[in-house]
Amino acid sequence: MRFAMLGSGSRGNATLIEAGGTRVLVDCGFNLGVTEARLQRLGVEPGSIAAILVTHEHGDHLGGVARLARRHGIEVWMTAGTCLAWGDRRTDQVRAFSPHEEWNIGELRVQPYPVPHDAREPCQYVFGHRGLRVGMLSDAGAVTPYMRMMLSACDALMLECNHDAAMLAGGPYPYSLKHRVGGGLGHLNNAQSAELLREVDCSRLQHLVLTHLSETNNTPELALAAARDALQAAPGWLVCAHQDEGLGWREVA
Repeated sequence: MRFAMLGSGSRGNATLIEAGGTRVLVDCGFNLGVTEARLQRLGVEPGSIAAILVTHEHGDHLGGVARLARRHGIEVWMTAGTCLAWGDRRTDQVRAFSPHEEWNIGELRVQPYPVPHDAREPCQYVFGHRGLRVGMLSDAGAVTPYMRMMLSACDALMLECNHDAAMLAGGPYPYSLKHRVGGGLGHLNNAQSAELLREVDCSRLQHLVLTHLSETNNTPELALAAARDALQAAPGWLVCAHQDEGLGWREVA
């Protein structure tokens, strides 16, 4: 099982998950040309993607989905609420699901779970294959007990560290945007993500990737320091994903 990221941040997000010959893309917030170029950088032909799974309707996650799906005939999965909020549904292969149901796409077990975010029906995912679990959490303003349960005992975890609370408070954003980002339906800050790491079973982690870092209100150094403190270690498998460089393939054994 392996995963990679085309990019992570407020200017676009997309993540590849692959196991047993099945490959899916989670979100696509880039235009078609950028998406195809970044897939090529990772050695991926768009036509090899079995499905695009969407977390929610915000443009940095959904903006490039329709064109990629239409160009390459890829089916799209999203919650019923996200589908209702989607402004561009001009593709024939859209499938709606409940964020409380599980299903298989080829060799991948897909486990969505709901998260608190200012979207119609947002969700995140845990992917399974032969006993391995790869979890994703981004675009959530708070952590619920159910989220902790879903993300416990993962072999790899992609975890939002969007902002440093002090940087956001003293930064250039207008008050309304600060309130949105830092609120209970906004984005996780470094301290919230560190607390999550303290509360879940991290004993199986082979990879911890910090994602969706704000280019204005955070730094990789601050995010990494918070995660290291929570883990009480500085493992070599702790890294930050980047907006432009994304993240190269990571193997989960």
